Amino acid sequence: MPGFLIQVGATITCPHAGKANVTPSNQRVKVGGMPVAVVADQTVVGGCPFQVPIGTGTKPQPCVKVLWQAPATRVKVMGQFVLLQSSVGVCQSAEQMPQGTAIISTTQTRVRGM
Repeated sequence: MPGFLIQVGATITCPHAGKANVTPSNQRVKVGGMPVAVVADQTVVGGCPFQVPIGTGTKPQPCVKVLWQAPATRVKVMGQFVLLQSSVGVCQSAEQMPQGTAIISTTQTRVRGM
């Protein structure tokens, strides 16, 4: 599905409002002065407050990373498919438990891909 390319600095959050940051592996191709995110980039989540009930209490189970499942199908940067605003990313805890889908709310608005 087409969408705007995600760049470093785009606003991505977990379902619990933790902020995700992309660590770019690409430093050559930029949009708006920021590197374009590709599927192989590490996306780390910080500040997720999610907890699960355990007995009579709770256990912290914050989202710590995003695994991208649906990058672009036609656009590549340095051999890797780029991430689009329409890409699907699954947030995971440190125990690799799926926590929900990443929310991409703000990207650059000049370059589209498919």
